[in-house]
Amino acid sequence: MYHHLKKLMYTVNVGTPDPRFGNMLLEQFGGANGELAAAMQYSIQGLNCDDPDRKDLLMDIGTEELSHLEVVGTLARMHLKPMKSDRDAAHADPLIAIAGGGGVSLFNSMGNAWTADYLKITGELDVDLRSNIAAEARAKIVYERLIDFCEDPGTIDALQFLMTREITHMKAFTAALESMGKPALSIGRIPPTPELVNQYFNDSTGIGDRGEPDSRGPWNQGGEWKIVDAPAFQELESEKTGTRAANGHSRSEAQMNKSTSAKAEK
Repeated sequence: MYHHLKKLMYTVNVGTPDPRFGNMLLEQFGGANGELAAAMQYSIQGLNCDDPDRKDLLMDIGTEELSHLEVVGTLARMHLKPMKSDRDAAHADPLIAIAGGGGVSLFNSMGNAWTADYLKITGELDVDLRSNIAAEARAKIVYERLIDFCEDPGTIDALQFLMTREITHMKAFTAALESMGKPALSIGRIPPTPELVNQYFNDSTGIGDRGEPDSRGPWNQGGEWKIVDAPAFQELESEKTGTRAANGHSRSEAQMNKSTSAKAEK
């Protein structure tokens, strides 16, 4: 059950409205990394969650995101207000000025409509929590960029509050994930193919135009890693040595298949 209190989670004060900046703010209102997307993602994950403790976490944060949506919407509305009467201001975004009357709507900063396709909901709690951590990280970066392009102190204060809460949520989601006690790479129920899972395909080779190297690091060497030539190179080498059959298999593979077929016929 939701109940609306006529008080913002963070008081908004805008000194000098900037319609162009108001347009930028819409990215956090109706954009892919915005507050509505976060509120819907966490709340729906919560509705699907069978774990009562983590369901409470998801519903708590999902509800807070609705409060953030109200703060962002209020900020954007205050910055967009000149579009109602000032033609020059309306030029900043005719869609908002003409179709929306200088108010907010569920569009991002480019005028694209909000869509449920933004939501990442799998029904697997650990996978969803990882998606939420990434979502908070992306939102944090968007708030940083908004702060960089903002000149109004009151607006910056509100954006700083919202940006900080993204980190708070990242901490909570990370702690919830870790408390499940699952190995980091234990995803779902079906285990990966043992040898294949540790093979690193070296699919980007050579030296780039700007000196980018063919690198080695803990992501492709050491421990259980085995670095292997790119599959495309393996096919090329098979063709050069004449061991690749016309059907795409090596001759040895083709011969084995032929032998197996012959045994089956007997």
